[in-house]
Amino acid sequence: MGIVQAQAIMSLDGYVAKQDNTIGRLFDWLQNGSVALRAPAGDFTVHLSPASTEHWQKWVLSLGALVCGRTLFEVTNGWDGRHSLGVPVVVVTHRIPQEWVDAHPDAPFHFVTAGVAAAIARARELAGDADVSVTGGTIARQCLDLGLLDEIAIDLVPVVMGAGNRPFFGELSSQDVLLDNPTVCIQGDRVTHLVFPVSR
Repeated sequence: MGIVQAQAIMSLDGYVAKQDNTIGRLFDWLQNGSVALRAPAGDFTVHLSPASTEHWQKWVLSLGALVCGRTLFEVTNGWDGRHSLGVPVVVVTHRIPQEWVDAHPDAPFHFVTAGVAAAIARARELAGDADVSVTGGTIARQCLDLGLLDEIAIDLVPVVMGAGNRPFFGELSSQDVLLDNPTVCIQGDRVTHLVFPVSR
């Protein structure tokens, strides 16, 4: 069975988006390199530095399913029924968006109303031996509080976004969550790729 990893592209001061859900300069590194790569779904091309290319390809190939919250699903319009990474998506929600489901009958999206733990369990089923990636700060925070994460992967961007933005984890219910030393530390072009195991 694969691992459960929270993943985020994050500013130096810990934010993943502005309050209106725009991302500012956080994704610039996805288009500043010499290596062109098509996303698995074929809907866009990134241009990465060689170091980021190796890291990104390894991560993409490891994925078996994604877990996100309803806010990210709404902001992206459910990726129009097919996520760019080409894997099934589990959406944590209080209410199934039936109109969207009816409009995308073949979309590999699974809506879970029984909470984050149930969503992770469903994603593990879908992923099989591959990894599960958790994206979106609210869902990642809940997974961390519940002890469901094996790793935290951060693409750290050298930009300070300032106050009034959306932090990755926000306020945890526990006092501290200890992480181990990074198992990955790769310097790309205007991004540093870090992976931290969660201490048990």
